[in-house]
Amino acid sequence: MKVAITGATGFVGSILVQRLHREGHKIVVLTRNTAFAQKVFPSEAFSNLEIVAYTPNTSGSWQSVIASCDGVVNLAGEPIGEGRWTPERKQEILNSRKLGTQKIVEAIANANPKTAVATTLGTPATRCLPTVLINASAIGYYGTSETASFDEASLSGNDFLAQVCQAWEAEAKKVKDAGVRLVILRFGIVLGNGGALGKMIPAFKLFAGGPIGSGRQWFSWIHVDDLVNLILQALTKPEIEGVYNATAPNPVRMADLSQTLGGVMNRPSWLPVPGFAIEALLGDGAIVVLEGQQVIPKRTVETGFEYKYPNLKSALTQILTS
Repeated sequence: MKVAITGATGFVGSILVQRLHREGHKIVVLTRNTAFAQKVFPSEAFSNLEIVAYTPNTSGSWQSVIASCDGVVNLAGEPIGEGRWTPERKQEILNSRKLGTQKIVEAIANANPKTAVATTLGTPATRCLPTVLINASAIGYYGTSETASFDEASLSGNDFLAQVCQAWEAEAKKVKDAGVRLVILRFGIVLGNGGALGKMIPAFKLFAGGPIGSGRQWFSWIHVDDLVNLILQALTKPEIEGVYNATAPNPVRMADLSQTLGGVMNRPSWLPVPGFAIEALLGDGAIVVLEGQQVIPKRTVETGFEYKYPNLKSALTQILTS
């Protein structure tokens, strides 16, 4: 396949690119910072990769490259858990997802017909549009709760993150008007060498680790390798369509996360981080770590997807020993 990716230089995107490269696919990296992308994906190591400058919230010549691709993976979006949520910051978070997705869908819809040079049994094959859009969303769609359990059929919440996810997904759904298969993956907290876990590990190394806030909030997570496998399944299996929770089947509470992480690292996990300290640092953004939701990947499991890391201990052990 030839796959266009936004957010390719990020935590998840960079691992996805490496995986697609190893499997021999062609990759188009859509990026705001071509110089940085060239450092992350040097040409001598990624010969089947093209870097294209784009402006996520604005139409432009970059959109024409979409016409030559078989699929698009849209991972772009301003970080949610960094910095205080000022009104301006909230608008950036929303626009980067809503408008960014709008422009990707616009590019797909406007893609000119193309004739593939590949042949099947000697017969020229003709394609017109990318056949699939994989669009990121987040489990923030469901709102927060210490008691409820959510699956893909659950209703949305009404807080800021839920509203962002609703607007994000609404733009993605417009691609179906162009006859393109759509897969929306609602990401949980992604665990790997970086991301949220990378911010927790230093405290545990200094024997100062512990649960954040009450410890009772749910932590719905997924190992980055499983997430990448899920994206690849969505790209390559035409029967996969609609909304899927990109979470492991065994969510835990924050206290359990801290205890398991401390056990794997052979460090204590009793020193809590008080909620007021997080609120002082992040303001409204503290909701990301102080509140959570128990999310079950019901539809994902029903596809037959096999998790490499369905349990937290095995996931953390792999990450911390690799």
